[in-house]
Amino acid sequence: MKAMIFAAGLGTRLKPITDNIPKALVTVNGIPLLEHVIIKLASSGFNEIIVNTHHFHEKIINFLQEKKYFGIQIKISDESDKLLDTGGGLKKASWFFSDNKPFLVYNVDVISDIDLNNLYYSHICSNAIATIAVRERQTQRYFLFNENMNLCGWKNTKTNEQIISRNSSEKIIPLAFSGIHIINPQIFELITEQGKFSMTDVYLRLSTYRDIKGYLHNSGYWFDLGKPETINEVENILKRNHSLNE
Repeated sequence: MKAMIFAAGLGTRLKPITDNIPKALVTVNGIPLLEHVIIKLASSGFNEIIVNTHHFHEKIINFLQEKKYFGIQIKISDESDKLLDTGGGLKKASWFFSDNKPFLVYNVDVISDIDLNNLYYSHICSNAIATIAVRERQTQRYFLFNENMNLCGWKNTKTNEQIISRNSSEKIIPLAFSGIHIINPQIFELITEQGKFSMTDVYLRLSTYRDIKGYLHNSGYWFDLGKPETINEVENILKRNHSLNE
């Protein structure tokens, strides 16, 4: 199975740690975030991976070479000249997903015990163009779903901006995006946006006429390693889980 790891971000929230290294190489319990994600993906059967890069691009290349690409196929989508955001980055890497099979997209700064195989199976059983992992948690921005877990909008609680992309007389459920999704490669035929753009905008536009499903995973742990203080919290949790499993 194939996957893409979004690793091109500047990591500004992790400064000063990211002054000299890319976010993907920030360590948790001595292990770089990129390694955490690759090991998780590979253990779930995703053995063909493309990683997009921008900030300290060459350091990520060197790291993968030192690790002998973890014994799997890993390609690079080089955005060192221009950062393309999630939508533009995915579109640039579209050549990698030519086998017509659904693929995984995973943010490099996410650490979670989510069951990726169950997520993939849930997507396969649906008729959706994409399935996005979501949780009930506090955040400023929410995807909005109807009772069938079809995407129908987006809301920013800080600015009170709200977009309803799909008419729904049912109850609207706000859920936070987990930075993990399964996508059908047919989506590339539907992406009309150019240059730098977000997958959020793509999903909202497509949800007006295609099903984009939400996959709820409230159990277990999930962390966005966007701030230095979160790293300490995650390190302690992972150490406790490791000691319990010994």
